[in-house]
Amino acid sequence: MDRALYVAMTGAKQLLQAQASNSHNLANASTPGFRADLTDFRSMPVFGPGFPSRVYAMEERPGVDLKPGPIDATGRELDMAIKGDGWIAVQGPDGDEAYTRAGDLRISSGNILETGAGYPVMGQGGPIAIPPAEKIEIGTDGTVSIRPLGEHASTLVQVDKIKLVKPPLDQIEKGPDGLMRLKNNGVAEADASVTLVPGALEGSNVNAVEALVNMIQWAREFELQVKAMRTTEDNDSASTQMMRLQ
Repeated sequence: MDRALYVAMTGAKQLLQAQASNSHNLANASTPGFRADLTDFRSMPVFGPGFPSRVYAMEERPGVDLKPGPIDATGRELDMAIKGDGWIAVQGPDGDEAYTRAGDLRISSGNILETGAGYPVMGQGGPIAIPPAEKIEIGTDGTVSIRPLGEHASTLVQVDKIKLVKPPLDQIEKGPDGLMRLKNNGVAEADASVTLVPGALEGSNVNAVEALVNMIQWAREFELQVKAMRTTEDNDSASTQMMRLQ
């Protein structure tokens, strides 16, 4: 394989991978609590016989953008936004504890408090179960209270308390399911300093304009890589033709 063709091919391949990550961010621009994936390119020399005079690009995800998203008031009693740093503990698809900023809570058909994506919210002893009630209130400290059926309007019974955590940001990583976990597969301790904003939702921190600009820029760069491959093919054809004439 011509070395120039290999370099152009790897560039096109890595740009497609970057576009996939960028498209995923753009698709979640309105997902509550979503954290954008960062994308970076690294120059890698091509080693082989002789000096590594050629360099190819390698796309990689250096991390996740952890800056907070905008908080918008919704007035819905089960919508919660985290004020400042912190995370809501949930049960991931694998059954282990994970963390999210998505506060669009709801009651499942099995009376379990869960996020809009269907992840059970963790309390002091596991997923929080909500008994039949006329009203549900969630305090700024995560305390979940209900007004039982048939009780007076002023009667509130505490059911559980949402587990709120605040591990160091350098100790967490984002999984393929979009949830955050500790890098050592551990479990974070509850942190009483984390507070909630009832009746509000934190939006995605994806910058839609920047994502669209990246999409256009990388599409043009992909076209340049494809053009380079075609040019290399044309050069090979011309060289072959010249050899036939000799």
